Amino acid sequence: MSAEGLSEVYGAVCEQQQLPVNPYVLDVLQEATDTKNVTLKLTGNSRLRRVQRLSDSDVHALSKTLQGSRRVTGLDVRYNNITDEGAAHLAHLLQENSTLCSLDLMGNDIQTEGAEALAKSLQRNSALLSLRLTGNKIGNRGAMHLASMLQINNTLQELDLADCDLATQSVIAFAIVLSSNRTLRSVNISRPLLFSHQEEWAVHWSGTLAVNGTLTELHLGKTGLTDTGVERLAEGLWANHSLRYLDLRCNRVTRDGVQHLVQVLRRNPTLEILDLSSNRIEDDGAVYLSEAVAWPDCGLRALSVTSNNIRMEGLVSLAQAVKGTSTLTHIYIWGNHLEEPVCQAFRELMASGRLPPQHTDVCVYEVDGRVYLAETFHGLRRHYYWTPSYAPDGCPATNAALALRAEPNTKRSNATSRAESSLPPHVQDGPVTPLQPC
Repeated sequence: MSAEGLSEVYGAVCEQQQLPVNPYVLDVLQEATDTKNVTLKLTGNSRLRRVQRLSDSDVHALSKTLQGSRRVTGLDVRYNNITDEGAAHLAHLLQENSTLCSLDLMGNDIQTEGAEALAKSLQRNSALLSLRLTGNKIGNRGAMHLASMLQINNTLQELDLADCDLATQSVIAFAIVLSSNRTLRSVNISRPLLFSHQEEWAVHWSGTLAVNGTLTELHLGKTGLTDTGVERLAEGLWANHSLRYLDLRCNRVTRDGVQHLVQVLRRNPTLEILDLSSNRIEDDGAVYLSEAVAWPDCGLRALSVTSNNIRMEGLVSLAQAVKGTSTLTHIYIWGNHLEEPVCQAFRELMASGRLPPQHTDVCVYEVDGRVYLAETFHGLRRHYYWTPSYAPDGCPATNAALALRAEPNTKRSNATSRAESSLPPHVQDGPVTPLQPC
């Protein structure tokens, strides 16, 4: 079907269903190139044009239009006015369309019933690889439907449920399901609503990490994780040989929790990206990490310790660790105490070429003979699979965010390298590609 055909079909559907034509949808369909693997970008927060945000009736017409299309493989409808009714229309589209690989519904108004409709549809869908529901308040019941879906679906590879009001029951349910699921590679359950202080969910996720050999990216930000929870997770990570990216930002991890992570880094060379932003590791924790980085078998390639109340001793130690190893290539330190010795240490790193400017979130400047560091908009890309190349996603620090290519580590066997060749790019300036071609 040509691009002109898509817009014509949309007009005909609106006329047949007696639905109003959304000029924004019509323009995007007309602008779509006449090639395969097209992603329709219908974001409601576009800064490039004035848009009419999509309603449920717009989604209804769009879903009808795309049922017969074999060119459209991605649909990005973030920040619109889609509710459970619109989610039901999209669920029907997933049953009828066999080419749609990615669906981004971030920042809409989908709740439990919409999540249930999508989950039931995905039990029979064998095409969708990526589903993003970030910011939709699907709640515990909606998340339970999606967890049940993962017992049947063997295609979905990326699932983002951050800020979806998950509760302890659903967080544990996902852990249990992933003990047997061999397809999902990226999971984000950041900012659930956990009211228990026992961190029993961490025990279940530890057991999952010990037996799951597929998951490569796990986001557990804003879960209230403490040192005890980190200890539980570390027990599972010791036996895990697939996880590349562990996101523990915005938790309550201190130096004691870092000690458990250090043991993981020393025993498990698979973990390459660690995000400890906005925790409480302080100088001692930074020193522990520096010692782990210097360990010969440590595979860590990116480390974020922003906003951790780290002072001169810890930051200089990290700078020396970067200087002494060729493995760690990206480090992010803004939000700590950047005293002059720290500024000098990082200036030397960047001046020598050991730390390229785009691999850190600070830059050097000098005033009256004194060296200072300023913040730059570089940082860990929050989600390899989700961050689009055409617009910023999330906080300003991700505007020029860097993703790390999961290139085969030279310490691993050739067989392992071949098995990992489909993982996401290590340094990515363009669009993030799916794990498998659509």
